[in-house]
Order: sequence, then C-alpha cells, then structure tokens
Amino acid sequence: MTKQHKADLAILGITVVWGSSFIIMKNITEDIPPYAYLALRFLVAAIILAAVFHKQLKTIDLKSIWCGSVVGLTLYGGMMLQVMGLKTTTASNSAFITGLNVIMVPIISVLLLKKRPSMKAFTGAVLAVSGLFVLKGFSGSWTIGDTLTLLCALCFALQIIFIDKFASDVNIYHLAFVQIAFAAVLYIITWMIAGIANAATPFELSPKIIFTVLYTGALGTAFAFGVQTIAQKYTTPTRTALIITCEPVFGALFALIVPDVHGNTEILTIRMVLGCLMILSGMMIAEIDKEVKDK
Repeated sequence: MTKQHKADLAILGITVVWGSSFIIMKNITEDIPPYAYLALRFLVAAIILAAVFHKQLKTIDLKSIWCGSVVGLTLYGGMMLQVMGLKTTTASNSAFITGLNVIMVPIISVLLLKKRPSMKAFTGAVLAVSGLFVLKGFSGSWTIGDTLTLLCALCFALQIIFIDKFASDVNIYHLAFVQIAFAAVLYIITWMIAGIANAATPFELSPKIIFTVLYTGALGTAFAFGVQTIAQKYTTPTRTALIITCEPVFGALFALIVPDVHGNTEILTIRMVLGCLMILSGMMIAEIDKEVKDK
C-alpha cells in the first residue's frame, strides 16, 4: 500500500467522525451561541495538540506561524459559517451545500496552484456531487443559512488548497497545531466582541453541551484536522475533497441511529441508499486512478 493510499484511508477515517458530529452539533444550536461553542471546541483541540506535539513545537518558526494562521483563518470562517448556517437551514441542506467544495477544490487548484486534476478524479467529483444531491437534495426555499453554508464550503475548499500549498514548505506538525490554535484565538476574540457589544447570549454548560464540546474538540477537531493536515502531504487536494464527500454518507448512517433534539431518527430510503452508492462510486473512481502526488 502506497503512502497516498494510506493517506486516503486516514482521511476517510476522519469523515466518520465528522459525519457523526452533524446531528450532535445540530442538537445544541439552540442551547449555546456558535462563537461560544466553537471557542470552547477549538480551545480543547488546541490544548490536546499542544500536549501531543509539544516536542515538535519547540522548534516552531515564524514561517510556520504565518502559514498556519492563513489556514486557520479559512478554518475559522468555514466552521463559524457552518454553525451559524445550521440555525436557519436543515442538517441535510448543510451537508449537501458544504459538500459542494468537492467541485470548488479542483477549480481553485487550477487557478491558484496550477494543478490540473486527472480526468478520473474530476469524474469522481462530479459523480460524488450528483450523489450528494440524491442523498441530501435541497429542501425548501433558499435561506440566509444556505448562503452562509455556501460561503462555508468555499472556506473549506480554500483550507484544503492552502494545506496542500504549505505542507511541503513547513513542518506539518507545526501547521496542524497553529491552524487550530489561531482559529481558537479568533473564536475567543469573536466571543469577547459579542460580549462587549452586549450581543452575547447567556447559556448554561449543560451535560449535553459539555459532551459535544469534548467530543467534537478531541475527535472532530484535534484528531480530525491533525490527521487531515498530515495526510494531505501525501495526497492531492482533489482526492482529499472527494473523500471528504463521504462525510454525509456517514452522517446519514448516524442519523438512522442517533435521535435529534425531538427524539426522532431518520428512516432508510431507496434515495438514501442510491445517493450513498453514487458518492462511494465517485470516490472509488478516483481511488483506482494511478495518479501519485509529487513529493
């Protein structure tokens, strides 16, 4: 098994975690402001990564801080816009619109990195988006939450692109830590500004909020984004975005098991099965591609 295939499998693994977090995050959107939730989530993640990478961080330099901050800014925007969007759109719409970054990534790669994706990778991306539409579709009229989520998809596409651009220039452990720590600082500043402007909504740290913060902070952020940053050194941006489209597949599976805030679970449908198969087929088309990233 090549390093690229191992990296692809690692990214596929983190989509399982992200897929499980959709319904969990949706269940607390009414209990805690998004900036407060994300500040706590990324603070937990930054502390964990600092503990895990403390030896590597002793040699951190200004270039790593700069590159990590650029990636962290896109991560801040992506997560903030996604959680804000969930307040006025459905989890299904959010998953579908966020998944559109799989098409944005190859386009931006050509424009910014001058990297043209292979025909198989592009075909797989188109099939995956089609599968996303079958799986999640788009329900109701377009809302402000959908617009925020579309901007979120652009931020996540840029995050993938910038990781690819910087991974070969700086220490990947530095890059993984700084992006999380910088995003955490931005969320904390946002929380403070909201408090100064008297726009902060009071909340109580319930067991549900604490569990969500710890789960998404440790697994969905520290582990997931850490693995993504390291794995992208050995694979391409288009393949990364394509594999991440499996997130709603796992999200759909968890939605069958985990009840929402009203105690309801989703029902397995033919549309759900067909959409998942199309997404997985798109990923497999790219996987049989023999394209190997320049190292």
